[in-house]
Amino acid sequence: MYLLQSVGEVLVDVVPRVGRIAVLVSVAVYIANVAVAFGLVQQIAGLSRFLTGPANLPDEVGTAILTTTVSTTAGYAMLADLRESGFLDDRATLIAVVMNTFFGFAQHVFTYYIPVLIPTLGLYVGVFYVASRALIALAITVVGIVAGAVLLSAENVDVSAQLDPDELNDEDRTVRQRFVAAWDRTRPTLRRLVPRLAIVYTLVTLLISQYNVDAISGSATDPLASLVGLPAASIPVIAFYTLDTTSGAAMLASFGDVFTPRQAVATLLLGGIISFAVSTFKRSIPFQYGIWGAEFGTKVIVVNTALKIVFISIAVVTLLAL
Repeated sequence: MYLLQSVGEVLVDVVPRVGRIAVLVSVAVYIANVAVAFGLVQQIAGLSRFLTGPANLPDEVGTAILTTTVSTTAGYAMLADLRESGFLDDRATLIAVVMNTFFGFAQHVFTYYIPVLIPTLGLYVGVFYVASRALIALAITVVGIVAGAVLLSAENVDVSAQLDPDELNDEDRTVRQRFVAAWDRTRPTLRRLVPRLAIVYTLVTLLISQYNVDAISGSATDPLASLVGLPAASIPVIAFYTLDTTSGAAMLASFGDVFTPRQAVATLLLGGIISFAVSTFKRSIPFQYGIWGAEFGTKVIVVNTALKIVFISIAVVTLLAL
């Protein structure tokens, strides 16, 4: 009886969320295919070619990356469509995901960091923190570009798997035929992505509801803060930041001059590392598994998390050493 009640509560929470994501994914994938069918990708490619060119990736990847600045889900859906169709192999897709990091961060600058976090922390500490996060994200994106330059070649891209606007022009397709061609290419991707997304989101959310992931991650706060030599006040800040970013920032601001600006930023960055334990289970696993499937989704999570932990750790050590 308890299990059925838990499943019912999970479904009430999951169904609207999966519905919103499924709609967004469907629209994003279709728009991407329409853009290809009408040759729009080539027209906006110049905006992203400085990224994709050095990384040996095609223009379509640049379109997906730029889309991430508007919607992370839409950008990932476009990359997933390129992989599902065979246009990109796994290595090229993984490098494209790494390159996506800065642009995913950029989306949150205007929707969260500027209107919420900076006023909460105060102008100096807030801008200092956001700039630090921006540099970390940019460094990861640069790693992706370098990895593409070293590891990718034409063998990692199958151009025959993508809609060819030149071919459509040669056949003198009408506008309606181009829209239909884009939809024909979209349907197989949606048949794979949407059911998988629904199943994974439901299973992971049900699993999380049975365990206190927040308490598990919070147990690491005290020793980690002590290890890097932060003030004792950093421990509750990190704990609250792990559970809720805004609450952690508000608590840090309430301590006044207990923290120097460098210690304040280091504390929030450290909270970000620990919060990965929560966000991985609550958000990354259901989203990435739903988009990519378990095998490739695991690779995306491991690479993304490892790079973020490495570069945030470097930033924390650097801040505390200055």
